[in-house]
Amino acid sequence: MTASTSATPGSAKPRHNLLYDPKVRGILFQVALILGLIFLFWEIAHNVAINLARLNVASGFGFLESRAGFDMAQTLIPYTNDSTYGRAILTGFLNTLLVAVVGIVLATIVGFLVGIAQLSPNWLLRQVTRVYIELFRNVPLLVSLLFWYKGVLAVLPAPRQGYELGFGMILSNRGLSVPRGIAGDLFWLTPLAFALGAAALVGIARWNRQRQLATGQRIGMLLPSLGLLLGLPLVVFLLTGAPLSFEYPELKGFNFAGGTTIIPELLALELGLVIYTSAFIAETVRAGIQAISKGQSEAAFALGLRPGVTTRLVIVPQAMRVIIPPLTSQYLNLTKNSSLALAIGYPDLVAVAGTVLNQSGQALEVIGIVMLTYLTLSLLTSAFMNWFNARVALVER
Repeated sequence: MTASTSATPGSAKPRHNLLYDPKVRGILFQVALILGLIFLFWEIAHNVAINLARLNVASGFGFLESRAGFDMAQTLIPYTNDSTYGRAILTGFLNTLLVAVVGIVLATIVGFLVGIAQLSPNWLLRQVTRVYIELFRNVPLLVSLLFWYKGVLAVLPAPRQGYELGFGMILSNRGLSVPRGIAGDLFWLTPLAFALGAAALVGIARWNRQRQLATGQRIGMLLPSLGLLLGLPLVVFLLTGAPLSFEYPELKGFNFAGGTTIIPELLALELGLVIYTSAFIAETVRAGIQAISKGQSEAAFALGLRPGVTTRLVIVPQAMRVIIPPLTSQYLNLTKNSSLALAIGYPDLVAVAGTVLNQSGQALEVIGIVMLTYLTLSLLTSAFMNWFNARVALVER
């Protein structure tokens, strides 16, 4: 009888095959994907280069130094039709940046006011804000832009019959004419005083917050804010001899001379973007406020806080943690939606780039510049909002 040999459970040697290791397989798959993408983009670039050479189409960015040969209705920097294509694209970018910054600020203010008004105990106010939101949120933005441009601003009277709004401002079919400030030699000290006052106010606000966390007491910030942001610059302005004069628009011929004129295209674009985006922001603000437990308001009322103070110091700071992420998306949408300015003739980046493309024929380069510009603006906006979101996020103790 022969003895049977059986292997014990611990005697078998494990198989060391790297392909059976999940980590190794994951790395191999990622490397293969990256190599595949590199090969794909290389093939696309190679085919594009061959086709451009076959069609005798020049490539590169040397065209940016060529003469543009066209004018613009609005320029924030010196520009003439003898300027280069590069200068023209930069001017269009600054026009887009102006629309985005002003639009974000105004849409945020209007959106917060409308969003808070939705929760007002006043029935009429709630219904008016509801109609505002449902009306402008459900009308396409392009239709809204055409309405403000063709249906409102285009039918305004000529400059001679323009509406005088006071303080030297006149509204006509040429736009909004406003006085232009002319700064003197020492006027730079006034904005410097404002900047120093704002920095000091930030320091006081931080100290006040730390004091509240340590003792439960806080000082009112209204008087320090007025003193540092208004009082200090005003004192400096008066001590330096009020070095600021105004040039008012005057009617000469068929148009205004002097002052500054905000063209109708910019007014229509800002009106459309602000009203459209603020409707979405208002819904975001309403949802953020309603996400806060009612116990927070009840506790604040039990401590004797008034409704306005409760909303400003208790509810809104907590709601911001819910509001900021979707608010970021609205800011990005407003910036990208500004490209619809092409429909009403405002010289933004897309409109100027389209003219440059038609004249130079450099389609890939021009479209690449536009895409990279909007990508950069979106990434910078997202980075700032993510930083701000981290600042207001709850901190675990």
